[in-house]
Amino acid sequence: MPNKTGATTKAKLAESAWKLFYEKGYENTTIEDIVDDSGTSKGSFYHYFKGKDDLLGTLSMLFDAKYEELKEAMDPGSNSVDKLIFLNHELFTMIDNSISMDLLARLFSSQLTTKGEKSLLDRNRTYFKLLWKIIKEGQERKELRADLSVNEIVDSYAMFERALMYDWCLCNGKYALARYADQMMPMFLEGFRAEKKNNRKNYPKYKHISYKTTIA
Repeated sequence: MPNKTGATTKAKLAESAWKLFYEKGYENTTIEDIVDDSGTSKGSFYHYFKGKDDLLGTLSMLFDAKYEELKEAMDPGSNSVDKLIFLNHELFTMIDNSISMDLLARLFSSQLTTKGEKSLLDRNRTYFKLLWKIIKEGQERKELRADLSVNEIVDSYAMFERALMYDWCLCNGKYALARYADQMMPMFLEGFRAEKKNNRKNYPKYKHISYKTTIA
């Protein structure tokens, strides 16, 4: 059985770290600052993390905590495309307001060199489970095209979100991420609406590559 206290302590440390990184900057934030802000102990910190750099991989935890809030705020009767646009807008607004662009760029860089499990692609995340649920329901309601599998659409959506974030980092955050995504995401998702498909021959053919095993 998972240790809920341990999970909470780790989440507190991650939340405090990213808040301080945004407010004080990564270099100016010490482990002591993080421990004090989180109300934990230095022993707890080193139980979960080898050092400050390890905290870069916890950004997905913050994102998933946001998704836990958002899934409660969504109107269950909304169209699946509208739900996906809502999730994207709210997350990217959070990034605009509380996540350092430099650290997001550093996270992407670390994911490229990480061997083994990559946190951004972890299918056990709330993010992927929520996307899978929304898209599955969208197909059942005949809102989304059915000639693609749920996992193909999940992977495409996640890839497009990463592309938007990566481009924002490449451009040094010169524009508001959420505002730009508000323009681009609806156009991207139009290609997945049920009324846009009759058969696959109208779309470019490709060989789908899945990151992980299919979500059950």
